[in-house]
Parts: sequence; C-alpha cells; structure tokens
Amino acid sequence: QVALVESGGGLVQAGGSLRLSCRASGIIFSINSMRWYRQAPGKQRELVAIITSGGTTNYADSVKGRFTISRDNAKNTVYLQMNSLKPEDTAVYYCNSVPTNYWGQGTQVTVSS
Repeated sequence: QVALVESGGGLVQAGGSLRLSCRASGIIFSINSMRWYRQAPGKQRELVAIITSGGTTNYADSVKGRFTISRDNAKNTVYLQMNSLKPEDTAVYYCNSVPTNYWGQGTQVTVSS
C-alpha cells in the first residue's frame, strides 16, 4: 500500500522557519523524483520545488533563496526547509512522487504578519 505522509506544518511568524517532511512507503523511493506543491485558498496548486532521483533541485522563483529541498533515501523521506517565511507562503503543502504520481494528504503552513 502506497502512502506519502507529510508533517511539520504549523503556525509561524513572518521571518520564521519551518521544515516539512514527507515520508514515503510502498514505492521505490530512490528512483522517484519528488516535488513539493502548495495551494493557497482560492488559488491553483503551485509547484514549489523539485528534487530528482540524482539530487538535482529546482525552485519556483517565489521561493528561491529561501526554501531548500532535500532527500534522504535511507529514510524514504523528502524535506522542505523553509526560511524567511512570508505571509504569502501560507498554504497547504503537498508532496508528490514522479513518475508514480502519488500525493500526500497535505500539511498546513500559516505565516502570520
């Protein structure tokens, strides 16, 4: 049974940091690229960051220099370190596996001004 389980969301003040985790089970994690998306109320889901199976990363312009995606294949886990958070980062954050295309349930991040 496949599952992606996110954790680490919460309420933080602007300028603060959070680290999201997404633990995968039921897939061969190491061969999947992993992505973090976010969706704010009333907005479309937005791709935030990607990490390939080889460790290559890419980021949305809105988070470059503030967010860092990483992975630990031994723990079947992908991380999103979020620094210098802004109120506009408020959203539900989801992890996604590629090409298997499984999704987690999401974790809420709220940044207060």
